Amino acid sequence: MRADRQKYKRIKRKINRALSMICVCVVCIIALFLTIYLIRNNTLKIESPLKIKETRIYEEIDLIKVEDLYSSNAILISLDDNDILLDKSSDERIYPASLTKIMTAILAIENLSDLDELIYLSEDMFQELYSENASMAGFLPNEEVAAIDLVYGVLLPSGAESAIGLANAIAGSEENYVKLMNKKAEKLGMNNTHFTNSTGLHEINHYSTVKDIAILLEYALQNDTFREVYTSERHTTKATYLHPDGITLRSTMFKKMETQDVNGGIIEGGKTGYTEEAKLCLASLAKIDGKEYILVTADAEGSPQTEQFNILDAFNVYNQIFLKDNY
Repeated sequence: MRADRQKYKRIKRKINRALSMICVCVVCIIALFLTIYLIRNNTLKIESPLKIKETRIYEEIDLIKVEDLYSSNAILISLDDNDILLDKSSDERIYPASLTKIMTAILAIENLSDLDELIYLSEDMFQELYSENASMAGFLPNEEVAAIDLVYGVLLPSGAESAIGLANAIAGSEENYVKLMNKKAEKLGMNNTHFTNSTGLHEINHYSTVKDIAILLEYALQNDTFREVYTSERHTTKATYLHPDGITLRSTMFKKMETQDVNGGIIEGGKTGYTEEAKLCLASLAKIDGKEYILVTADAEGSPQTEQFNILDAFNVYNQIFLKDNY
């Protein structure tokens, strides 16, 4: 009997140990599942504010309607708080055409110590520009022109001879100047931009996005000289021996507009662009209810000889800002 009781106790101890092990395993499994649950729950809590923020941003963007825009690409930014109010394929690669000259102009302003310096326009560059049907400001071969007048020539009538004249004077050649342009683009965070010339004439590897052009314009507008030139409707150059009365340069944007007025404000300035591949482009600045906005659009059908659908888009968008703010 005693032997049986000892045997029974041994079996009972084994059963108890087995039960204890089973309990430990069950507790571990429960703890594991509980941990996984808590991690997943916390992750959802971390992600949800971002999702709410994304939804809010897109709701704000939708307040400015994009359905009726002629342009395939557009971005509208409030300069007061850097909010994006409209985004239509803003990261899609475009050909910037003469919007390129925003970079050409701001670099020239930053790299010339004397904007009254006379710059010689060599005869050899003109024939190529004539053959490419490039837009010209009206300066002539072998003319000596003040640097500031070439900057006006770049931004107002979009003169290719003005752009190359500045490039040659500053960097020795357009090729070297383009290196400075790409270096500046990289510094500004224009990550989807690559320049191959200073004029915006079409080349496959000369590209950007409307978002990158907006980054560039926002930066350039901080420079007082650039802003003054960019917002001018017209400018008369200093007298030269080939133009004793100077040349009156007109903005390619303003001369296509009957008015600068939009609801609650005005369009203050702009730079147009066009090639067959780029179609109609525009980078503009407006002040509405005391706040400034920049709008960059690209890839609108038409040409300089048709209705200016890029400018129509600008009026459409800027007029919606006033209506939205006063809704």
